[in-house]
This record gives sequence, C-alpha cells and structure tokens, in this order.
Amino acid sequence: MVDRDLRGRGIRDERVLAAFERVDRARFVPSIERDKAYDDRALQLTHGQTISQPYMVALMLEALQLRGGEKVLEIGTGSGYQTALLAEICAEVWTVERIEYLATTAEDRLLDLGYRNIRFKLGDGSNGWPEGAPYDRIVVSAACPNLPQPLLEQLGEDGLLAAPVGVGDHQDLTVAVKRGGRIDVQKGIACVFVKLIGDHGYAAPEG
Repeated sequence: MVDRDLRGRGIRDERVLAAFERVDRARFVPSIERDKAYDDRALQLTHGQTISQPYMVALMLEALQLRGGEKVLEIGTGSGYQTALLAEICAEVWTVERIEYLATTAEDRLLDLGYRNIRFKLGDGSNGWPEGAPYDRIVVSAACPNLPQPLLEQLGEDGLLAAPVGVGDHQDLTVAVKRGGRIDVQKGIACVFVKLIGDHGYAAPEG
C-alpha cells in the first residue's frame, strides 16, 4: 500500500511514509472490512463515520510539514488510525472525538498498542481543546463549512492547520498558516469527508 498508493502517487515526506509503514491499518478497520484494509479507499466505521483513504490521510499529514517535536491537535479521532500515525511522528497528540463509542474504542486500541503520547477528549471538536493551546499543528478529519474560529485561535504562531473546507459534497483540502497573528489560507485538491458536527461546523442531523 505504501509503495503503490503513497510513494507511487507522489508522497515524498519520509517521516509520513515511515509512519505508514509502522502502523498496520488492519488494526483500525472493522472485522467485516479487514480484507479491504490495504485498499486506497475510505472504509465504513459505525455511526455513519469512515476511516479515510490512506492517500488523503498522507496528503494531509504531508501538508502539516511535521518535523517530529510538535504538539498536534486532531479533530475527529475516529478509529484512531490517523492518531497513531501522528503519534509515530510528533511529540504530543491531543485528539477530540464527539461520538462516545468511537472515542472509547479508539483510546483502548491505541493504549493497547503502546502509545503514551496521546491525550483523549470526548466533545465537540469544532471548539478545539482550549486547555492544551497553543498547538503547533491542527488537523481536522471532517468537512468544515468554514475554518472554525476557535481552532484558528488555538493555533500557535507559525502553526499550520489542515482541513477539508467546503459545502455539500465538495471540499478542498485547505491549509492555513498563522504568522504575526494573521491567517494565510491556501486551497489544495478536491476531497470528500463526512461533516464536522458542532457549534462551529454543521448542525447534527435530526434523529
């Protein structure tokens, strides 16, 4: 998967590639989907959520320009797959998940795998995690109608934020950089993610 779908499609960050080689995606997908664990596509989790396409995860991590000592805020723990990749590269990962079942199962899984540089929170990820701010990097694993203001406020100086931004079924992989208190935004490739539900995202669906 790493050679075919990541290196083969232009991912060049060796820290990111090495993390993908160390983290077995099969440990993070439901048993019914395990035969597809190394396919380059999103797979279904519970509660209408997904584990993202490996290439897209790699693009987002590469966009963060990680050097190894960062404190990173992750919005949307999901299965914990991207969380593990971040933990392989970064000094600290602070991860927020709004769905209790996903939050607890991901925490148990990651602790069982031996990760000790991750902090977990159940809550509205669109509000970030103010107690840990500022963050060197922030990555959002769900579609935002706009970049959430609390996350921009919690981003440290010279920090990078990567998120899919857009409405409907179309988003752009967007990278925001904070310099001198100013936010510069650059749009990248088109993508499709599940919606970020919360105060600074989308309203929860009825029922």
